[in-house]
Amino acid sequence: MPEETVPETAPETMDLAAAAANTYDRFAAGEGMDVVIAATPYLVNLAIAIAILLIGKIVAFSIRKLIKKVMTARKIDGTIIGFVAGLVYAIIMVGVVLAALQRIGVQTTSFVAIIGAAGLAIGLALQGSLANFAAGFMLILFKPFKVGNFIEAGGTAGIVEEIDIFTTTLRTPDNRVIIVPNNAITSGAITNVNARDTRRIDLTIGVSYNDDLRAVKDLLLKILDEDERVLKDPAPTVGVLELGDSSVNFCVRPWVKASDFFPTMMDLNMTIKERIEAAGFSIPFPQQDVHLHTVEKS
Repeated sequence: MPEETVPETAPETMDLAAAAANTYDRFAAGEGMDVVIAATPYLVNLAIAIAILLIGKIVAFSIRKLIKKVMTARKIDGTIIGFVAGLVYAIIMVGVVLAALQRIGVQTTSFVAIIGAAGLAIGLALQGSLANFAAGFMLILFKPFKVGNFIEAGGTAGIVEEIDIFTTTLRTPDNRVIIVPNNAITSGAITNVNARDTRRIDLTIGVSYNDDLRAVKDLLLKILDEDERVLKDPAPTVGVLELGDSSVNFCVRPWVKASDFFPTMMDLNMTIKERIEAAGFSIPFPQQDVHLHTVEKS
């Protein structure tokens, strides 16, 4: 019988299980040398695939380390550093594994399609969560506020207690805990009440049209000067704001430390009221006069 001719190379797309079975049968038939020659391309490709895996892993690890070093040097939050470095490492390793599989003859087109379809399905299913995740990433990266700040955002207000990747925890002045989705915070305006060290108190004080306005102004300035919490620089502002329907309204605008804002505002309201009355001035309030007319019956 004519001897079967063995091709020197086999196509890379040959099914691996069939190739292994064929190799075993030929060894059993005593064609060892021919099998070794025929298997050489597979062994070479396998060695190359292993090399791709090892080198790729080293490269991915080095890039991850470099990213951590650069982001740490720029004082970026540790949560973001870990996430970005891990994401880049995972993407590189997926590419490395696909390259290695393709080298040994595995068709990776279907794998890429499956990964893409799975990513799309997951993205649609977790749309809201991904939006919160992206918003949390931006909050941690750009830091419009930090833990301890009093903010107004997402339709609520409170002291920031914790900033997570999906939610932000606020504590209200009456000690309630509110957990706000990060997307709700970044989708609107954010007011950081104590982002600065100082704040201005805005008071409106009304006095009678019959009072001595200059004397009232001097009294208001004296009250502010006697309060140690009121800052000298910038200097407080006191002046006639408007001529109202029933009173002359003064604007009183002292600057204080952010931590002294509410206590100082409440104390000044009480002190100004007491001192104005003690000095003989009056604080008018809206009044309504009712006139009754008697109609005689004819």
